[in-house]
Amino acid sequence: MTPGHGIRPGGDAAPTAPDARTRAAAYATLGKARSENFPVAPSFLPRAWRDGLMAVYGYARLVDDIGDGDLAPGGHDAVLLGLDPAAADEPLAMLDALEADLHRVFGGSGGSGGPPRHPLLQALQPVVRAHGLTPEPFLGLIEANRQDQRVTRYATYGDLLAYCELSANPVGRLVLSLTGTSTPERIRRSDAVCTALQIVEHVQDVAEDLGRDRIYLPAEDMRRFHVAETDLKAHRAGASVRSLVAFEAERARDLLNEGTPLVGSVHGRLRLLLAGFVGGGRAALRAVTAAGFDVLPGPPKPTRSGLLREVASVLRTAPRKG
Repeated sequence: MTPGHGIRPGGDAAPTAPDARTRAAAYATLGKARSENFPVAPSFLPRAWRDGLMAVYGYARLVDDIGDGDLAPGGHDAVLLGLDPAAADEPLAMLDALEADLHRVFGGSGGSGGPPRHPLLQALQPVVRAHGLTPEPFLGLIEANRQDQRVTRYATYGDLLAYCELSANPVGRLVLSLTGTSTPERIRRSDAVCTALQIVEHVQDVAEDLGRDRIYLPAEDMRRFHVAETDLKAHRAGASVRSLVAFEAERARDLLNEGTPLVGSVHGRLRLLLAGFVGGGRAALRAVTAAGFDVLPGPPKPTRSGLLREVASVLRTAPRKG
């Protein structure tokens, strides 16, 4: 599926064609799928699944870009959500407006009525209706980004896991809902995989996060390994920082292993997609290890060949069920 497919108005109201600037903003957001650690909507999937996955990804990416201040310059996203262009620099106001637009997707009273305003939410509406999706996972992603505006440090690993419950786990649950494969056991395994992928991203992006005055390495672990915040500002990681990163990477690896049976519980192309998620996390961890756990110069990224090797390994070793 090419980035931007399905960017069209939803709902029953007469659609208006998005202008070139609006289409470009939506395409740019969807195009970020290429930089993820895992395949978002690979071409081997059925068209309906690809459309659904890209719509969900577009929404999740938009929420994160608002929270991280990574929107396209010019304030066009703010205008699309009914705000002044200057509001693009006010994440909480943008998240409130996005939540109101999300309520329009679901036809609830939280919005002001009418079809969604933003093209990425317009594309999401038919997917929500076709699959009977509920608002809760989408609201969780917004709440995670609100938390990012208030909380910049995490005292304990438990606190970080609670954040991942909002920021990562909803995405896996949506994938299961889109593919009609949701069960309590699969949700539990999916949560483990998604939390692992979030921790992997935090490990890779220590320097980038610090640039936003955020640290996702638990303070209790930093004390254990005698790492101060000033140590994270260095150009290269010292032995203590490397030990800390290795520790957090091992936690993520354990979570991936806990979630791997999810791959064996499904069949066909879904099995390959989920193996891509797990394999992507493993490949990223392998890249972090290959860098000697020095993530301060920039995020170590896996190669395509490394990703394919890890996916093949997951497919060979994931225990089969059913």
